[in-house]
Amino acid sequence: MREIDKAVSFAGLDPAPPLKPVPTPRIADRTLAMRKPKSPEANRARILAAAKAEFAARGFDAASMDAIAGRTHTTRAMINYYFGSKEKLYLAVLERAYAEIREAEEELHLDHLPPLAAIRRIVEFTYDYYVSHEDFVRLVVSENQGQGRHLKRSAALRKLNRPIVDRLSAVIERGRAAGVFRADVDPLDVHMAIAALGMFNVTNQYTFGTIFQREMGAKGNVGRRRDVVADIVTTWLGPAHGSLQGPPH
Repeated sequence: MREIDKAVSFAGLDPAPPLKPVPTPRIADRTLAMRKPKSPEANRARILAAAKAEFAARGFDAASMDAIAGRTHTTRAMINYYFGSKEKLYLAVLERAYAEIREAEEELHLDHLPPLAAIRRIVEFTYDYYVSHEDFVRLVVSENQGQGRHLKRSAALRKLNRPIVDRLSAVIERGRAAGVFRADVDPLDVHMAIAALGMFNVTNQYTFGTIFQREMGAKGNVGRRRDVVADIVTTWLGPAHGSLQGPPH
């Protein structure tokens, strides 16, 4: 540089001023300068799908935000841009998972079916849904292992799950009026029985299947196992059974 400056000075020209270092923009400045991501709804959906798989496989504590970012070819910063934090992302996954099964139940169209057939359809749908959506079952199991500490923070989840109880209530009322259902049935008990018997096929497929050498989950005679559960529930609902309150004292 000195030789160049001397040559320029010798030619009667002023030497060029020294170059100033270009300041590196601060992170906050770069963030402000970023354009909003394109296709935000599609991006959210991709992140939710990847997060669902990660949380279902590993649970909340062991799930990796970096793994979720890798699945979606994005960054942790982008995930936080959409959801705010790991816990908020997890709650969004739970809410979406429950919303999906409740939305699917809306397509059952039970009003035109006799009460027993309507209950049977709910049982069969629920059983098949668990078989084809094992990630949902794993999320439920994982949240129970965590004592529901995240679910308790979501008022939306309580509201989301009310429709299935209302739907069962309507069918049970029709059954009572027709004299085909017992009078002391609580719709929440029915929902609990359907969910418990259906989930067992998925949650215990490896332990129960190994011990008793019986194919479980999506393997073997799924239809027969589903029919057994439907028979148990519909038979229990029948008017021939005694009261749940037991014999009089």
